[in-house]
Amino acid sequence: MGLGTIMPRLIPRLFELPGLNIIGVIDILLVAFLVYQAFMVVRGTRAGHILLGILMMVGLYGVAVGFGLEALRSLLSFIVPYLGLAIIVLFQSEIRRTLARIGRKSWVTAGFRAPEAVHEILLAVEELSAHKIGALIVIERDIGLRTFVESGVHMEAQISRDLLLSIFQPGLPLHDGAVIIQKDRIAAAACFLPLTTNPSLSRNLGTRHRAAIGITEETDCLSVVVSEETARISIAAFGELVSGISPAELVNRIHEHFGIQRPVRTEAVDTGREVESGTVRSDSRSVEKVNHP
Repeated sequence: MGLGTIMPRLIPRLFELPGLNIIGVIDILLVAFLVYQAFMVVRGTRAGHILLGILMMVGLYGVAVGFGLEALRSLLSFIVPYLGLAIIVLFQSEIRRTLARIGRKSWVTAGFRAPEAVHEILLAVEELSAHKIGALIVIERDIGLRTFVESGVHMEAQISRDLLLSIFQPGLPLHDGAVIIQKDRIAAAACFLPLTTNPSLSRNLGTRHRAAIGITEETDCLSVVVSEETARISIAAFGELVSGISPAELVNRIHEHFGIQRPVRTEAVDTGREVESGTVRSDSRSVEKVNHP
């Protein structure tokens, strides 16, 4: 069946489509939103190239059917039916991350809420940075981190500067791995985290920074990293790493991410940072007073 046979049948049906009403507009907007979110999930990842290849195969199959290319259609007919299963297998991590974000209990304040704990974390991070001691601190929000907590050493200890400094002392058993904080407690130390597979990130990023990004790609937690090579403080959230931030800005970002009251007031600070989210940029701006509801 050629294109000349299909078009005469298709054109009359276009004029038979029902009129567009408010329900139709809402339906179209919802579908567009879901498609947009799907593309945002795979943007800048290896999954994006895989999705593009799948779409090209589907399009090629449509061309083969439309123009009567029987040999090509027969070949693709053995492949196209299995694309649904291939999508589930190839995109399992992206699907899991998307469903976790959709089901996130954003209306339940079950995450990190203790302002006094922020001060203890800040003191520890400043001390670790001053002595160039590597550290990775993950703060849970709404999506639970129990799977990763079980991979480390269970602690259930109160957050304190001295305890965090003791955990990350070089040469000690708990130095490697991440500290996971749940609510106002240190849940575990020496935890193993998934590494990001984003190919757009800089090759200069080490394992600690890639783990900080990887865990925020799958959950809504916040990761704080101290580099043992440069002593720079970095923070990661939703798959984006911001490096070279000041301690004052670190506090403001924690307050903003968790909606904690009593935000601190900081003086204007000139910052030049690299933002790792598929692109690299540097900016120079002021960090001013931030008010959170």
